[in-house]
Amino acid sequence: MGTQAVITIANKPDAKTFVLQRYEERIAYYWKASQYNKRSYKLTRYLLILFGALVTLVASLSSADFIKSSRALAVGFAVLTPLLAASMAVIGGVSQSFQWGAAWSEMVITASRIEKERDRIAVTPPDQIDAVKELSLLDDLVLTETQGFFQRLFGSSGPTKPESKPASE
Repeated sequence: MGTQAVITIANKPDAKTFVLQRYEERIAYYWKASQYNKRSYKLTRYLLILFGALVTLVASLSSADFIKSSRALAVGFAVLTPLLAASMAVIGGVSQSFQWGAAWSEMVITASRIEKERDRIAVTPPDQIDAVKELSLLDDLVLTETQGFFQRLFGSSGPTKPESKPASE
């Protein structure tokens, strides 16, 4: 939505409703995204535990006499051990690359911050709402989380851009 459309809506009596709707949309997005990140984080952690235990078990069993005495089992265990270890490396690498644990944490924190601001706006009388200022605050909260995400993912959030100022200033 363009700036002009926001300013036009912000000057109408239903500006508070519009602002609260935008806050609700962002809150819903962050809670949904945090759930995805939580599931992904937990899944990769469980898989690493499982594969770590399996590598240890398979490596230990491969030295057992009954495995060594069977050529087929000896070859199977000799191949399975590094495959499990490689799988662990892949799972760990994917987990590190996407930073699901940190993303989960940041999204929960951002959703909570946005909820706090939404609650403040909800109890503020409509005639005391500065919609442009409230939307700018929402955009700043989202931008801060987004920059943090890219900082974690790529080590840089890119060039710093000047802060946008509401048209009323």
